[in-house]
Amino acid sequence: MSQNQLSELPRRDARILIVDDEPANMLLLERILSGAGYTQLLKARDGNEAIQQILEGKPDLVLLDLMMPVCDGFGVLAHLAEYLVQEHLPVLVLTADVTASAKRRSLSAGAKDFLVKPFDAVEVLLRVKNLLETRFLTLELQHQNRYLEERVAQRTRELQEAYEKQVVYNAQLQKSQRAVEESQIEVLHRLAQAAELRDDDTGQHTQRVGDLAARLAQQLKLEANQVEMIRLAAPLHDVGKIGVSDNILLKPGRLTTDEFEVMKRHAMIGGTLLAAGQSPFVRTAEVIALTHHERFDGTGYPNGLAGEEIPIEGRILSVVDVFDALTHERPYKTAWPVDDALAEIKSQAGKHFDPQIVSAFIELMEQA
Repeated sequence: MSQNQLSELPRRDARILIVDDEPANMLLLERILSGAGYTQLLKARDGNEAIQQILEGKPDLVLLDLMMPVCDGFGVLAHLAEYLVQEHLPVLVLTADVTASAKRRSLSAGAKDFLVKPFDAVEVLLRVKNLLETRFLTLELQHQNRYLEERVAQRTRELQEAYEKQVVYNAQLQKSQRAVEESQIEVLHRLAQAAELRDDDTGQHTQRVGDLAARLAQQLKLEANQVEMIRLAAPLHDVGKIGVSDNILLKPGRLTTDEFEVMKRHAMIGGTLLAAGQSPFVRTAEVIALTHHERFDGTGYPNGLAGEEIPIEGRILSVVDVFDALTHERPYKTAWPVDDALAEIKSQAGKHFDPQIVSAFIELMEQA
């Protein structure tokens, strides 16, 4: 082997244990290895001493003779079988036993390579080099795996901490959003009441409409969250009246054609006031304000929608709003008896109102 080849040997500080009961063989191996630059050489003269050296000296490679007194090489391999695997410790068997059975038995017992005495020095060094390369690559891979596992565990902890912080942040954000929505609901309800008090001294119309609309939504088996949105948003159906003159809103007699056109604007005004809302509540309120005067036959206002073009919220409010208006006194009318109001609602099924909603409303009122 050339000097350049010798310089390529891995890790000359590798600890190599020589196990042989023949002093001449041990001396020869020491000279070969030290001549190649290996300086950390350990020695053992029998199997028991070898086991002790392996467990205490932590070698990187074992050169093991098979035929020794007290405890032979096979005994060493059997005693340390599990340790050799766990520590990735390679064993190169060097023996005068040339039989195939000895080779098979050695390799089956955990040895990584096998050489027969008398051996060639260059071949010994090549085998040593290959076994050490494999060991150190394996240890490096093991180290990298541990490092990656630690990084993964650390990143997992960081992500868990970030997730927990995000959960807290989301909870705080939801709480803030609920507070904003509750304030928004309160402000809009007060605005609706301000508009309603102008033609309803009690201001109870909006509340009655909200409660009855929610009950009708339940009767129609809408989802619970949709029922709740209708309950909250329905009182805002006439918020647009804030933009209608008292002369028209409080007029005791029938409105003229021009006055009625002005009155009809309250639906569009309400929709505009509530437009572009971000919360489900405001969006529902916008739909209700804009569509509760549409008629099932398409003759309503402001957009002349017909049938299921009218959102379900608007169709519900259309029935409830008319019923409440009929059964309560206003500046321009006296209150109708409930039976008369229900008869009027029935007569308008398919015209003013959605027939299915009318049917559900009649059932609801009969239950009440």
